[in-house]
Amino acid sequence: MTVAPSLAAGVAKRPWLMKLLTPIASWYTNAAGYRQMGLRADDLISEEDETVLKALSRLPARESYDRIYRIRRAQQLSLQQKILPKAEWTKAAEDQPYLSPILEQLAAEASEKTALDTLTILKKN
Repeated sequence: MTVAPSLAAGVAKRPWLMKLLTPIASWYTNAAGYRQMGLRADDLISEEDETVLKALSRLPARESYDRIYRIRRAQQLSLQQKILPKAEWTKAAEDQPYLSPILEQLAAEASEKTALDTLTILKKN
């Protein structure tokens, strides 16, 4: 799995751009609707990739259980065509990445492995 390029660092360096884009980002996150189902952003990452499966295996047991619970509850709500009561929506403070850091670590490990596997040894004359 390749990590998508991010503009976050460039935006963070420019306070005026951050001030301009923060309301748009907030609106977009709310419009996505996953928080109304009790999900977190990392719950939306598909489990079809081998790297994601490896990252999921590295999750602590409690975090893994919570992820499965949130996904199953959201599926049930989707089947019933309902959303959670507003008090149970995922709040912005709770929507912290828990899988993305592990995926970044796996990507770094893979690039390091590739670098070491393609290492060439030069002999001195």
